Amino acid sequence: MVPKKFGDSRGYFLETFRKSLFESEVGPFTFVQDNRSYSAEAGTVRGLHFQIHPRAQGKLVSCSSGAFLDVAVDIRAGSPTYGKFVAVELSAENALQLWLPPGFAHGFCTLTADTVITYKVTDYYSAEHERGLLWNDPELGIEWPVAADKAILSEKDRGQPTLAELQSNFSYAVNDQFGRLSRSG
Repeated sequence: MVPKKFGDSRGYFLETFRKSLFESEVGPFTFVQDNRSYSAEAGTVRGLHFQIHPRAQGKLVSCSSGAFLDVAVDIRAGSPTYGKFVAVELSAENALQLWLPPGFAHGFCTLTADTVITYKVTDYYSAEHERGLLWNDPELGIEWPVAADKAILSEKDRGQPTLAELQSNFSYAVNDQFGRLSRSG
């Protein structure tokens, strides 16, 4: 799903979400909350975050301003892609979106200053169910666009467990047609 941009000399218009198209491509998920994250500096890393059941979240992520590398890691036990990741550059200019179903850890690194990330989620935020995965776990092999000693991180994100230390909270269902990860674009 690549949102269509309609532009002229004044700028552009694009439709960022259409329920019927989303459901035909991904499945019948209901969004209950919209979030916005602002990062002042390039090299800001947030994640890798997720929520466990019964408050697991699917996320539809996009960029309102600036650019960032968006990363999703499959943490569903038994999945053929367990521990693998997808990384996509999302920017205000390219208007791409990334869908992460429940069972994927999510993080990003800003590529420009003043980056605004927006995302729709399928369940409400719950501190009790929030978990994380170490952003630069060598086992994951994510090629972040910032060196570990230069990344701007919260203390919480610096201390997350590695994949090997992670408690299994999700399982892969072979017939789960809507549990796939997809890049909209």
